Amino acid sequence: MKTIIKYELVINKALRSALNYDTPDEQINEFIRFFGKHIGSDRIYIFEDCDEKHITRNTYEWCADGIVPEIHELQNVDMDIIGWWYQAFDNEKNIIITDIEQIKDEHKVSYNLLKAQNVKNLVVCPIRYKDEIKGFFGVDNPPESDTLGLTTFLDMIGTLLISLLKLRNSFTKSNKEAKLSSYSSLSSIYISMALVNVQTRRYHIVKTLDEVTHFLGVKPQKEGEYRIDEDFPGHINSVMNEFCTKAQRKEALEFVDISTVEDRLRGKNTIVHEFIGKVSGWCRERFIPVDYDADGRLWHVLYCVENIDEEKRRENRLMYLAQIDLMTGIRNRGSGENKITEYLVRKQCGLLCLLDCDKFKSINDTYGHAVGDKVIIAIADTLRKSCRDDDDVVLRLGGDEFAVFIPGLIDKERAEAFFDRLFSNIEHIDIAEMNGKHILLSLGACFYDGMDCITFDQLYRRADTAMYDSKKKQGYSATIFDAKQ
Repeated sequence: MKTIIKYELVINKALRSALNYDTPDEQINEFIRFFGKHIGSDRIYIFEDCDEKHITRNTYEWCADGIVPEIHELQNVDMDIIGWWYQAFDNEKNIIITDIEQIKDEHKVSYNLLKAQNVKNLVVCPIRYKDEIKGFFGVDNPPESDTLGLTTFLDMIGTLLISLLKLRNSFTKSNKEAKLSSYSSLSSIYISMALVNVQTRRYHIVKTLDEVTHFLGVKPQKEGEYRIDEDFPGHINSVMNEFCTKAQRKEALEFVDISTVEDRLRGKNTIVHEFIGKVSGWCRERFIPVDYDADGRLWHVLYCVENIDEEKRRENRLMYLAQIDLMTGIRNRGSGENKITEYLVRKQCGLLCLLDCDKFKSINDTYGHAVGDKVIIAIADTLRKSCRDDDDVVLRLGGDEFAVFIPGLIDKERAEAFFDRLFSNIEHIDIAEMNGKHILLSLGACFYDGMDCITFDQLYRRADTAMYDSKKKQGYSATIFDAKQ
């Protein structure tokens, strides 16, 4: 999963980089240059087949510094020379050669052709269009550490390469229509795309959601049609007011303000903003500069919206895992300390409690570590249930040591009532393997009155001093730190 996410990010960067160029040939060359640099190979190339003549041609090539280009030599190559490649492609397989010497005997002609190019290893994937093989693209002498990962990478960019090649073909017919076609082909990663004239506010809708066309009261576009409208600000403001959540609407409307986009894009390849849509969940909108007029003014931009709901869920999940003690489900030490520190910085008064399980080592030695884990989990669950709401901070410091910070609690009687309720709840914990034996806790606490500046460590040391006194007593014991003693 991490590998796939990494490749998706690289593909998005490569696409954005390619879209900075005007012509399809420039975009394709930039696209493969970006990947060649990223992969760290000698050469990355595209071959396109001519079935009528039964030949294949090297149409695009990127070479690393010091590598001799082969593109001019590899024209009109008889497809039979690498016929076994096409057989593999027909069987849904890619070509992976980790050592060129492995094919010396079985595929001598191919071996000689590759050897002459100083190829030692390679990975090649087919280019498919409507389930037909139209050529292939590959990498010569890539790093040998992740060949299968590289194959996955090449498979992922295959669809985008087809889109770019289709664009190139249509470009000769109509320069203007070709650009729009390219954006339509490449818009597969977006849920919405429009080409906007920054100076006139006219725009072409390349792609949009059915819900948007229904809301605007227009007929859905057929593939290859590009509806031209006059007022992009009016269009996008209406869409945002309807489909963006109320809490984020103001920032979203500021981002789509076309009157400021030229200044915001100056010196940048793209600008982005994230918002929650009512239909698609988390979305990322972006402006990409397309071209400039003779006076250097920004002329056209692409406005694109992509769905990042799954990405946000992964991000939130990772953030959750970074903050939570995985055994107990409460905050871990780092997350808990940070939250308590936030309260202390704001001079929020409250009560800090340190707790640990008496004779926990004996529990582990007597009943085993699995039972010890159950005890830890049960204590954490009881602490969480004994606290009032989400404002209270419950954390596991490590081992059998826990902490609780209750903001606003600075009254001794209320604190003692909390201790009694907590000890009563702990007393009702029943671990079957312990045969009725109770879990005992010692507690040390200290108040913070919100007057002086104090750190978590300082507050911790005071509560720890009180804990030391509690440990001297048998059974459930709670001691509140007294600076006078």
